[in-house]
Amino acid sequence: MKIAVTYQDGEVFQHFGHTEQFKVYEVEDGKVVSSRLIGSNGSGHGALAGLLAGEKIDVLICGGIGGGAQAALAEQGIELCAGASGSADEAVEAYLRGELINTGANCDHHHGGEHSCHDHEEGHSCHGRESGCGGCHAGPAMQGKNVGKTVRAHYRGTFNDGTQFDSSYDRGEPLEFICGAGQMIPGFDAAVADMDVGQTVQVHLLPAQAYGEPDPAAIFTMEIALLPGAEELDVGERVYLQNAYGQPFQASVAAKDEKTITFDANHEMAGKELNFTIELVEVLG
Repeated sequence: MKIAVTYQDGEVFQHFGHTEQFKVYEVEDGKVVSSRLIGSNGSGHGALAGLLAGEKIDVLICGGIGGGAQAALAEQGIELCAGASGSADEAVEAYLRGELINTGANCDHHHGGEHSCHDHEEGHSCHGRESGCGGCHAGPAMQGKNVGKTVRAHYRGTFNDGTQFDSSYDRGEPLEFICGAGQMIPGFDAAVADMDVGQTVQVHLLPAQAYGEPDPAAIFTMEIALLPGAEELDVGERVYLQNAYGQPFQASVAAKDEKTITFDANHEMAGKELNFTIELVEVLG
């Protein structure tokens, strides 16, 4: 078994797409028997997945990673454990003990309009969800005939009062994703896992199956003077900030006065019960 970790100065490097090297661990009988460093050769997200596949990597441990890179790894059959930090060696040992938790895709990349927030020490998932993966042992692996396959599904999402918040039917294009790869909220993934093509189901998801409950720790206040551009923001506006590791995350402006600004980094759907009508259109394999 081979485990690769995004690596810099002994630590888990926090941005998969920008890592300059990986530390590769050879594991036998649940124990590390050797390790070595390999360069990334300046590869981008997709090429990095190919590089790891060429090295016959079974598991990638990293900090931040986007949905596209996660999909590329899934296509190569590489298990992902994202959201790790601290010592690379200790992260591998934690994985082998079944103690790592995979946060799935936890970074979006946006151009322009970003604000740096280096004084904010807490990391937040951009998607506001957590999902388990095999050896990460965050929970039982998802079961179903469609797990691991690329599927296309139409859906309509509504709140309990019947208000529609999203619909692929309105856009005229089914949603394509890898079932069970953590690209979707857990309840949506689980609903599709064992569906037949042409089947339509209706599911009611509690917050734990969707975007989770609001986290009070995700609400924080900063001095406007420490955040260039903050003076131009209005209450209710959504922006992209960076945490202490350089990972981007989305937040809304919750309050503002002459000297301070308060952000809420909870997902806008956090705490909400959601209803979906899901139609499985195609399984691409």
